[in-house]
Parts: sequence; structure tokens; C-alpha cells
Amino acid sequence: MTRSTGDGLHGQRRAVERAWEGWVERTDDVDRPDEPAPVRPEILDSWRRSEATLSSAPSSAPMSDEAETSAYLAQSTLGRAVTDLEAELRSVADDGDLVVAVTDPQTRILWTYGGRVMRRRAESVNFVAGGRWDEESVGTNALNLALRTDRTTTVFSAEHYAPIVHSWVCWAAPVHDPVTGAQLGVLDLSTTWDRAHPLGGTTAQALARLVESRLRLGTEPGAYRQETPLDGLHLRLLGRVEGWLDGSRLLLTRRQGEILALLVLHPDGLSLEQLHAQLYGDRAVSLGTLKAEVSHLRSALGGRLASRPYRLDLPVTSDVATVREAVRRGDVRAAVEAYGGDLVPGTDSPGLTETAEYLAVAVRESLIADPDPAAVVRYAEAAPYDIEVVDLALDQVDATPGGHPLRAELLALRAARGE
Repeated sequence: MTRSTGDGLHGQRRAVERAWEGWVERTDDVDRPDEPAPVRPEILDSWRRSEATLSSAPSSAPMSDEAETSAYLAQSTLGRAVTDLEAELRSVADDGDLVVAVTDPQTRILWTYGGRVMRRRAESVNFVAGGRWDEESVGTNALNLALRTDRTTTVFSAEHYAPIVHSWVCWAAPVHDPVTGAQLGVLDLSTTWDRAHPLGGTTAQALARLVESRLRLGTEPGAYRQETPLDGLHLRLLGRVEGWLDGSRLLLTRRQGEILALLVLHPDGLSLEQLHAQLYGDRAVSLGTLKAEVSHLRSALGGRLASRPYRLDLPVTSDVATVREAVRRGDVRAAVEAYGGDLVPGTDSPGLTETAEYLAVAVRESLIADPDPAAVVRYAEAAPYDIEVVDLALDQVDATPGGHPLRAELLALRAARGE
């Protein structure tokens, strides 16, 4: 997020600070104004509610049970969507030195991640998982107001009721269930007041829409990410590594996931030396170490990993194969639907790195050739900073007679990327 400076921002802060001080210090003297002019009506209403429920200014937010909060996150559809988008959310926080937070409908923070500076500030006031940021606990704040008003909300500096966050600016957008429309929580972006930016609210809203898009995947019949075939081996290798064997979840180490991915890419099999070169390159790792890794993997697969050459001896489906096939037949929507991101993210395997680059380029080139708006919105989840593809989709929707329902979302994506 670009830093905003100048007398305007400093003047705004001084005005709301004076308004807040006038509010808390006001007396029954009729000559003193009861409602400071610089403050918006929804902030004044919130101050009144906060004053009625808080006997003193909080030094930090109260905390919910940590284990219960963690369990709620793990079991909720919102939690699964946030997990899928974690890399993108962390990137936004790191790039802008922000705190990104996601709450439940009661304004309890379920997940948060902060940039280097903001992380320490957030921890000092319990702006962390389990922290309760409802109005009754900490007073006026963007997270609670976004839930209360059901719209994207900004709270700047001393508009917060609690002085512990007077140095902050926060933008929060509600997240809704894509089927029922019910509020599931909010997505919030926070930083210091001097980094306030007019696109902060738009960015929060765009990220909230990305979360809703990920939630929507779980509601569509036949959605690829929900497939778990009952027979054979099913692998998800794009964006993260997961495996199911005969319908049961596999517990895989990182190295086992890499070996499986290489064997999927080479269905005819690899010799021990070929597998070693594809996995380790020129690193000094012994063949014996690789043999031990393969042995553990064979046990996890119930023995269905043949040797001489090493190959998978059972039916296999994977998102990699789905992407490749869709690209080859020109089905851009199917390709993007199955493409969840980098192949085995973070791998240093030469064989996987090369294929990861090929897949990323193939999907992107397919979108450039056919910038289908729905596919581009979906692609933005895996490649959030590819402005060129978003612009091509906007050109297409602007040429659509009568407008296009995804135009607003594409504009939000473009704005969120700082354009």
C-alpha cells in the first residue's frame, strides 16, 4: 500500500483527535457541542454504544480460548477458503506492511498475518487469532462496523474509540456465504494512520470477494477441488500438495509429495539415477537416502509403487493432468479451474521447477488468447498480480453489449493491484 503524506492526512488526524477528546471530556455545559462535526454519523453512533458498554478504555482486546478458535477455523468453510488463499493474503501483508485479519460473525479474529512492523503492533493489543474485536469489548472499530452495516468500512485514527489503536487506520469488508448470503465474518486490512490510502477499502473488498469466490467452489456441483475419487490415487499438486488413496487422505512429507509429483509427470517410470537427478539436481544427496525416501512412500501407498523403473502401479488422477488436457483442447475455463498455483510450491527440484514454469506459462498464454472474464476472475486467485490478463478481460467486457456482470469485480481486482 503506497504511503499517503501531506497536510491533508495530518489535518484529518488532528481533526478527529480533537473530536474524540471533545467527546470524552464533554460536560453538561450547554455551550459545548455534543456532536463534533468532523466525525461521521456512524462513528458517533458507535461512540455512544461504546461509551454505554465500556467502563474504561481497554489496554488490549480480550482473548477467546485459543484451542476453540483454532478448531473453529479448521472446521469452517471460511477457514478452508482462507487456508487456500493464505499465500496471497500473506503477500498483500508483506508488500504493504499491513495486518490482514479474518473474523467470525462475532468479530472474533480467526486468522491473521502481519508485515514486519505491524505484526508487533498487532500483538501488543491482541489483534491476533482469538482476539475479540466486537464493540462491547474494544469499542468502535472497522471490523465490527463492517459487520453491523454489512458494507466496506474505514475507521481512521481517533475514530477508533480505544486509544490503543488511535495510530491505526483499518479497512474492513464483510464476507458472505455465496449460497445463503449470510455473513461469515469480515476481512480487515490495518496499518498505521500515516499510510492511509484511498484504495484501502477497495483492496479489502476485493480480497473479501476472492475469499467468497473460493467459498463458491465448494458449492458448485462437480467442482474440481472437491473431487476425491474412491479408487486409485488422486493428487492435488498445484498450489499445495494433497493426496487421497482409495478415498482416504494420505499423510505425506514434503519429499514424498515431490517424488509423487515426479512419478506423475513420468508415468512410464524413472530409474533411480533419473529420479535422483530430477529431484536433487547436482546436490550432494546419496542414492541411499533416495532409496529410503522411496521405501517410506511405497509403504504409504500400500506397496503400489513398482521399481526398475520406479513407477506408480495404480490408477492416478491429478490436477496437473487436468490442466494439461484442458490447455491442449483450448478449454480455458477448465484449465484455470484446475490450476491452483505453482506446482509443489517452494520446491527446489529441477524437474518440478521446469514443469511449474511450463504450466504457468501455458495457462497464462491460454488466457491471453481467450481472456474469458469468469476464468480471469478465477485465475486472479492463483496469480493475484497479473494486471495484463485482468486488463484484457476488462477490454472484453467493455465490448459486451449491455454490460457484463463481472465488470465490477474485474475493476476491483485491478484497483487492488495498485493500478
